[in-house]
Amino acid sequence: MNIPTSLEQRLATPGLGPRPAPAVPAPGSVPSRAAAAVLDLLTAHDRPTTAAALAESAGQHPNTVREHLDALVGAGLAARMRAASSGRGRPAWLYVATPVEQPVVREYAGLATALAMQLARTSPHPREDAVEAGRVWGEQLAAGREAPSSPAAARHEVVELLGDLGFDPAADSRAQTVHLRQCPLIAAAREEPGVVCSVHLGIVRGALDTWDTRSEDTSLVPFAEPGGCLLHLTGATARRTP
Repeated sequence: MNIPTSLEQRLATPGLGPRPAPAVPAPGSVPSRAAAAVLDLLTAHDRPTTAAALAESAGQHPNTVREHLDALVGAGLAARMRAASSGRGRPAWLYVATPVEQPVVREYAGLATALAMQLARTSPHPREDAVEAGRVWGEQLAAGREAPSSPAAARHEVVELLGDLGFDPAADSRAQTVHLRQCPLIAAAREEPGVVCSVHLGIVRGALDTWDTRSEDTSLVPFAEPGGCLLHLTGATARRTP
C-alpha cells in the first residue's frame, strides 16, 4: 500500500490511522444484576475465557451467559476475540473483562478534546499553542510518576503513559518507534488533526522534559499507516541540556 505524503490525503485514504478507543461506560452502567454477576466471574479469570467455561462456573445455561456477555461487550465492560484455530470449525469466542484504567481514558478524552477545539477556534497559531499546552499537561502527568533512570527508560515510560491514556501503543524493543493503534480522540483528530495531534506530541515532549530527556527532535505522524499513527522517539536519546 502506497502511503500518501500529505495529511489531507492520508485522512481521505480508507484504513489509515488508529481505531477508536472503546466506549467507556459511566460508573454503575452494568446492564443488569445478572450481567454484573457474570462480570465478576469474568474479572476473576486471569486470561480470556469462553462462555461455556463461565456457564459451568455460574451453574447457568451457556446461552444465558452468552447473552449477558454480549450485553457487557456492548456496554464496554468486556471485550470479545476469537480463540486460535485448532482444527475444523469456527474457533470459539473468548471474553475478557475491560481493564480498570478506562476511566482515565474517559477523563483525558473529554479534557483534550475541549482544549484542542478551543485552540482551533481562538488561537492565531493553533498548532504551536497546542504543542505548548500539551507540554504543560505532559509535565503534570510525568510529575506523578516515578522518574526513569535513563533516556531509554524515559522512552519506555512514555509508552506506558500513552497506554494509560488509551492509545494502545506498540513499540520496538528500544521504544524509539511507537505505533499508536488506538485514539481516544479519533473524531476530534479527524476534524482538527493538526491541533489534536499536536496536543499529543506536546504531552510526550513535556513528559520527556520532566524526566530530563531531550524532546525537541521527537515527532508524531498522524494517520501514518494502516491501523495507526507513528510516534518517533529517536531523538530522545540523551539528557536534556539546561
